[in-house]
Amino acid sequence: MDIRLKKTKDFDLVFRKGKKLYSNSLTLVYLKSEELKVGFAVGKKHGKAVKRNKIKRLLRESFRSLLPKLKQNFFFVFLPKVRDDYTLDTFKRDMEYLLKKASND
Repeated sequence: MDIRLKKTKDFDLVFRKGKKLYSNSLTLVYLKSEELKVGFAVGKKHGKAVKRNKIKRLLRESFRSLLPKLKQNFFFVFLPKVRDDYTLDTFKRDMEYLLKKASND
């Protein structure tokens, strides 16, 4: 089962109709849906491809660890804020906070 949000039209839908939540290191855009899907948008302002890919790996791992706690179906898009360094612990903590707030909505 692939839960990644891949299609441009799905990303566009989330950005157009979704709600936003903010934390120290992440912005979450989410939209209720029929199934659970997640996407990560890391822009070029974060650095070259190697750094952007590392950020995406950290985000995917953070989400994977929180997946069992999710009860509802949403489309999620996570946008990291520009920082000098990124850690798995920071992403996990902020992601858990944002997902908790989104599921209470």
